[in-house]
Amino acid sequence: MSSLNLDDFTDLIERPDGGTRRDAEERRARQAVPPGALGRLDELGEWLSAAQGAVPVRPVARPRVVVFAGDHGVAELDVSKRPAGSATELVRELVEGASAGAVLARRLDVGVRVVDLSLDCEPDALPKGVEDRRVRRGSGRIDIEDALTLEEAEAAFRAGMAVADEEADSGTDLVVLGDLSVGGTTAAATLIAALCGTDASVVTGRGGDPIDDLAWMRKCAAVRDALRRARPVLGDQLQLLATVGGADLAAATGFLLQCAMRRTPVILDGVVSAAAALVGQRVAFRAPDWWLAGHASGEPAQAKALDRMAMDPLLDQGVRLGGATGGLLALPLVQAAASLAAELPELPELPEPPLES
Repeated sequence: MSSLNLDDFTDLIERPDGGTRRDAEERRARQAVPPGALGRLDELGEWLSAAQGAVPVRPVARPRVVVFAGDHGVAELDVSKRPAGSATELVRELVEGASAGAVLARRLDVGVRVVDLSLDCEPDALPKGVEDRRVRRGSGRIDIEDALTLEEAEAAFRAGMAVADEEADSGTDLVVLGDLSVGGTTAAATLIAALCGTDASVVTGRGGDPIDDLAWMRKCAAVRDALRRARPVLGDQLQLLATVGGADLAAATGFLLQCAMRRTPVILDGVVSAAAALVGQRVAFRAPDWWLAGHASGEPAQAKALDRMAMDPLLDQGVRLGGATGGLLALPLVQAAASLAAELPELPELPEPPLES
């Protein structure tokens, strides 16, 4: 039995300040560029102002990338082009600066925090700088067994909460949430299908390195079988994460909810972070007001989850990579919205017309 009471998040998470947002809208109406002329950038600036509780909005000065990493046992079914247990290679590419996400983070001068939750390797095989919060090595094959025990799911969830607290306490003012895994999109698709009441074929995509038709059929069958195991535990979100999620997904869910509680805005990356967000929405319905969808990844499960949360992706460039790549592409857009909202000049007030005698 878990000692974690998820209902507390419903009571503790508040929406971004509505009064501040109205003040930001009024200020925007007084600026030289006509309201609406900047399109969605106006909405982004007002959202960020409400999240900060500040008018004018402050610059996004201390963004941070947080990536949760883990291996998924379902990858043994050849549902990915990468072999099972090889997420360590993806982690190494990011940490050593060779991945697309690493290039963007370097270009944007954003720090990257990589957290190991369930990588299938010896700890000393990881490059220096990877944070050890491992709850187990790899996860169970969700089509036939639980990904985690309930105790492991709680430990991973609490690890994500702790990372969120550490970021908030250090002054991080916006987080780009990413993931690195092999088999993670299969677990994410299962969670999304379960929470949306959708068949496996509707949510099963082809992954960042697109798989062929036979691999897609294997992946679809794995999601279908995992869905049968997920449906009986839909009422318990922690048990759902233990049954068909994984340690990285559980940590991301805890991280997102704690960020919302700490009033830290988050840009979601791809389908894995969208799945964690959808579980988080089921826990606390106000929490998604603190999150932005960075981009459309092309994964049908991500589109389904974002639609359920009424989120429109900021970008749609066909980027299919994980590791926070799409979220980082969206970061300059959010920063630009903040700069425009804060720095555009206000029109001078017109003098009152003279009273007629």
